[in-house]
Amino acid sequence: MSAPVPVMTVPGEPPSAAAAVRATGLTKTYGSGETAVHALAGVDVAFARGAFTAIMGPSGSGKSTLMHCLAGLDAATGGQVWLGDTELTRLRDDELTRLRRERIGFVFQSFNLLPVLDARENIVLPLQLAGRRPDSAWFDAVIARLGLRERLRHRPSELSGGQQQRVAVARALLPRPDVVFADEPTGNLDSRAGAEVLDLLRSSVRETGQTVVMVTHDPIAAAYADRVVLLADGRLAGEIEHPTADSVVSALRGLGA
Repeated sequence: MSAPVPVMTVPGEPPSAAAAVRATGLTKTYGSGETAVHALAGVDVAFARGAFTAIMGPSGSGKSTLMHCLAGLDAATGGQVWLGDTELTRLRDDELTRLRRERIGFVFQSFNLLPVLDARENIVLPLQLAGRRPDSAWFDAVIARLGLRERLRHRPSELSGGQQQRVAVARALLPRPDVVFADEPTGNLDSRAGAEVLDLLRSSVRETGQTVVMVTHDPIAAAYADRVVLLADGRLAGEIEHPTADSVVSALRGLGA
């Protein structure tokens, strides 16, 4: 058994002004009184622009709640969330909806494709909802990189799981968002298809400077990231720079995962 890898804790780390997305004093409580569940308990964290960061922790650590608050999908109980220079925690619901549509991309475990639309229609849908036309050169580049050109007229039911997730990645990348949030993006894929999707997210960071924040429970998936942020009991528990599957496993073991 390898020796545990030290985990650097960063309590109170000041968020960087150059961060793509950041949180200060972030809290999230479900319920009240004796039955209250404190999913996040004062999280200070920043995610660098043009980097691939994974969020990990034991079951119930708050990792999905953190991502949902960062992405404006769930309202924080307290603290602040910033997307660049915009404070999400001060926005009205309609402003949040517009911001998510224009500046955030999402890749979910369940793909979230509309079954009545073909691949191309699913990919361009967020831009259409925002009243924007896709950049044809960028669309062609994304489709070529994801190997989807021959699949654009196929509906989701005619695509494999890996192909559906490629469509979801293309949909997330096409608007050139400030951040792509990926929630267990390989959870419904076999190992080969999962590796292909992770390679695509990794290359989007290296080749286009995209910012990707991914929640995962898989140490192999986390090893594709530049950095792993660790949560435990709703609090920041440390981080790993240049992670490997082994270093992630050791760190999680130290958190009781």
